[in-house]
Amino acid sequence: MAVITVLGAGAMGSALTRPLVEAGWQVRLWGSIYDDAILDAIDAGQAHPTLKETISPAVTTFRAGQLAQAVNQAQVVVISVASGAVVSVLEQVGPYLDGVESLWLTSKGFWQTKTEVELLPEAIKQIAKTKGINLPPLVAIAGPVKASECASAKPTATVFACRDYELAKRYAKTVTTPNYSVTPSQDEIGVEVCAALKNIYAIALGIADGMSAADEQPRDNLRAAIFVQAVTEMASLCHALGGDLQTAYGLAGMGDLQLTSTAGRSRLYGHAVGAGQNPRQALEQMQSQGLTIEGSPAALIAHQLVQQLGLNAPLLEAVYQMLHGHVDDARALICAVALGVDA
Repeated sequence: MAVITVLGAGAMGSALTRPLVEAGWQVRLWGSIYDDAILDAIDAGQAHPTLKETISPAVTTFRAGQLAQAVNQAQVVVISVASGAVVSVLEQVGPYLDGVESLWLTSKGFWQTKTEVELLPEAIKQIAKTKGINLPPLVAIAGPVKASECASAKPTATVFACRDYELAKRYAKTVTTPNYSVTPSQDEIGVEVCAALKNIYAIALGIADGMSAADEQPRDNLRAAIFVQAVTEMASLCHALGGDLQTAYGLAGMGDLQLTSTAGRSRLYGHAVGAGQNPRQALEQMQSQGLTIEGSPAALIAHQLVQQLGLNAPLLEAVYQMLHGHVDDARALICAVALGVDA
């Protein structure tokens, strides 16, 4: 039985253990120093605090100080932590990666250096080289996966992307179950671009929903226009960075955007703005409640990336201006961009 170690006991990392166990892997789950309460619940047979689902007793848990034991003789290691913690976890696990066949990554986002913006996998490769870490082949996991549904074995479709397509196909086959379908892809770049952008565009779609809620009048036409503009811009960025623009029209693009724009925190923030709240005040209020709005920092970095590439992405720019600029009427701006008219 092949051994796989998931680093990160948060919602996505813990949820992923369900299909892995059902696919026949020997699964280990390592938690950081911030995951002790989660691991306590799992070890006691209680529901995961976030997922509200119990984790299979077949999963072996490891605490922060047991990283070496958690990774020992593992064929695959999965990094499933917030994007800001990826480098720290990579540095910790780096000395133990010799013999690991592949490193999987559920974490998404951009990485900002002093001179440019990069996709997270490329940044990981460069950082590993700098640190002298022998990095195995990377597999990016993306697509419309709501962690709670994955954890409860609801039908789920996702994408495994790797520059080595044969490797992506092999792992996709070894993880697929009747309720967890994996599509292999060679377009690691396109998959990562879409995953990094989805939360930005979910804010814009949330604005349409908030406008509907405010006056109890549908904005379906507007929502559709925003969705099309979002996917168009995602495809443009995929192509500009060397990925396949068709990726934006599949699970990792449209699929993930559809999910995020109906269930994510970024959509919730957009909903608040659409309902009439001041963008800055709405953001501060949600952050004070401990809610991370992924689309906010992503918009800042993506704005810099678009400028770096010399691209035109008006919807992305509108969300950026709403979050980090001075916009008198965010709703009017989003409507104007979606409809292609002057605000």
